[in-house]
Amino acid sequence: MSSTLAKIVEIKAKMTWTQKNKATAHHLGLLKAHLAKLHRELITPKGGGGGGPGEGFDVAKTGDARTGFAGLPSVGKLTLLSNLAGVYSEVAACEFTTLTTVPGVIRHKGAKIQLLDLPGIIKGAKDGKGRGQVIAVALTCNLILIVLDVLKPLGRKKINENELEGFGVRLNSKPSNIGFKKKDKGGINLTATCLQSELDAETVKSILAEYKIHNANVTLRSDATADDLIDVVEGNRIGYIIYKVPHCVPISAHRRWNFDDLLEKIWDYLKLMRIYTKPKGQLPDYTSPVVLPCSRTTVEDFCMKTHKNLIKEFKCALVWGLSVKHNPQKAGKDHTLEDEDVIQIAKK
Repeated sequence: MSSTLAKIVEIKAKMTWTQKNKATAHHLGLLKAHLAKLHRELITPKGGGGGGPGEGFDVAKTGDARTGFAGLPSVGKLTLLSNLAGVYSEVAACEFTTLTTVPGVIRHKGAKIQLLDLPGIIKGAKDGKGRGQVIAVALTCNLILIVLDVLKPLGRKKINENELEGFGVRLNSKPSNIGFKKKDKGGINLTATCLQSELDAETVKSILAEYKIHNANVTLRSDATADDLIDVVEGNRIGYIIYKVPHCVPISAHRRWNFDDLLEKIWDYLKLMRIYTKPKGQLPDYTSPVVLPCSRTTVEDFCMKTHKNLIKEFKCALVWGLSVKHNPQKAGKDHTLEDEDVIQIAKK
């Protein structure tokens, strides 16, 4: 680990000395890709195989979405989880009470949302100090909420931001609009649908070569940066963090004040969609919706979430709701559904 840390310090120094301009964009892109790989090494356990975050930290992913509570020690994350999800674990007034990831589950608007209380982040976690595995688990979440103590200095917020940013968690931003698909041969094919100010064919090839990728199709649908491309290649980045106005919710975890607003904010940021099923000749089932992420909302996505074999037997769908002009309306597997649509599948 000491050699990895030394390499990280060396690369950061080179990035600091290098002026940012068009001529140095290629060089900086390579440095950023190498730095991202080294940061990943810090949170990947050595030997053994499996590549998980480490014993006591990894938790099986369940439900429709995963939300993590991150923050410095003793800010009330465990109290919040206990009162939200009814999970009991050791709570004390001292720091580092929580030494492993504590899971819980809540149901909100028909969706099953897994909550994780992550052990306290400490300054320097991104450089291997303390339990860097905490951020490894955070990278598996659909949403992270940074929990802050209003009675502590606001500078603690900046520590959380720096540690999460160090591992590539982009604060209050959307995922990059970049298409990336590996292939067996044919080299690197780059397609840009708009003018690029930083990335060119040479820079893209160099960054992918750092990950030993020499055959892939890359589509840039927005003015992307080297960081954006690295995020896509790494494949485990998070887009949304609640941490600053207007992205904050004042609560009292102990007295359970304002939990309704917190749950609504979580729901808004997760961007989940509820699709109700209607068996033939019966009323719709409004008690147990099929929950889809906003990025996968076609009829085919619904079928795959319900049962993988359903799409093989698919003939057409009858849809009621905002996504259609007529109720019901016949739709194909490529039809895009809206929240709270009702669907009935006809098989071959």
